[in-house]
Amino acid sequence: MFGLPAGILLSGRSGNRAPRSRIHLRRFAGPESYVEQMAPLRVAHLTDQHVGKVTPYAVQLEAVAKANAEQPDLVVLTGDFVCHSQLYLDQLTELVSLFKVPAIAVLGNHDHWSGAPEVRLALRKGGVEVLNNQNTVITLRGQKLQVVGLDDAYTGHADKDQATRGLNRALPTLGLSHIAEEADALWTRGVPFVLSGHTHAGQITVAKLHELAAGRLFGHRYVHGLYGSRARGPGVSGAVYVGAGIGAAIMPLRVGERARREVTIFELGVSPGSFDEHHKEQEALQGRRPSPALQAKRARQVVEKRERRERDQAANPRKP
Repeated sequence: MFGLPAGILLSGRSGNRAPRSRIHLRRFAGPESYVEQMAPLRVAHLTDQHVGKVTPYAVQLEAVAKANAEQPDLVVLTGDFVCHSQLYLDQLTELVSLFKVPAIAVLGNHDHWSGAPEVRLALRKGGVEVLNNQNTVITLRGQKLQVVGLDDAYTGHADKDQATRGLNRALPTLGLSHIAEEADALWTRGVPFVLSGHTHAGQITVAKLHELAAGRLFGHRYVHGLYGSRARGPGVSGAVYVGAGIGAAIMPLRVGERARREVTIFELGVSPGSFDEHHKEQEALQGRRPSPALQAKRARQVVEKRERRERDQAANPRKP
């Protein structure tokens, strides 16, 4: 087994008491299968920035600074970069340009509601590679990591077959999907580990209210944290991590330790159990798939919002 990456035992520790950070740092190992495939690589995961007036820009900057301070090899971003509009796309470009290492992203439902082409352009202007039902191979410190990027399933844009077409099964493969429930099907297509977002951890995690709301009410199997198994062997499907996110779409209320805004560090190529993790693997909730009627409604909302933007632009051509 490879040793831990330099600095893992020292990261975030200081002899002086610092002000309480608004961004919580959580750390996990990758799947057991990666250990034989790669030397350790560090990946920082951020999700649900929702750049806009609901989330202070200072919070966004703190999240990027915390990720950079961990000296990752790669940053991955799993969607919902905006909040109902395109007013802050320049700010989004500025924000993501501050990452000091390569960054790869997929879009979320808010990005499609607000205009996927425009959000993609803003990210790419900031140096972020956006995967739209695609996979890519990136070389980091002389070794290859395969990344699968699934477009947003909430709004009906995910295509798992297209996203996994041509995968090299000999390479360690990391999946990105805004909606965590898509991980079940990605596992069977050769993607053992998936990072996701969307739920904001339920935002209120006291007395497991996040599981009651996001799980029972909205039907999510995966609400926050690590689910599944990172072991290898017969009967093992895979694992998925759901980040708590940075921003908020409506109100920034977050209650409970699990609901804190977070940057998550994944030590890929390091065996689970090699260091203390934030929590253990969890079993999935019962969950409930959206009905065909609900899926059609969500897809229709994207079209309706785009048509409304086009009408507004035609009526007010000088309006940004």
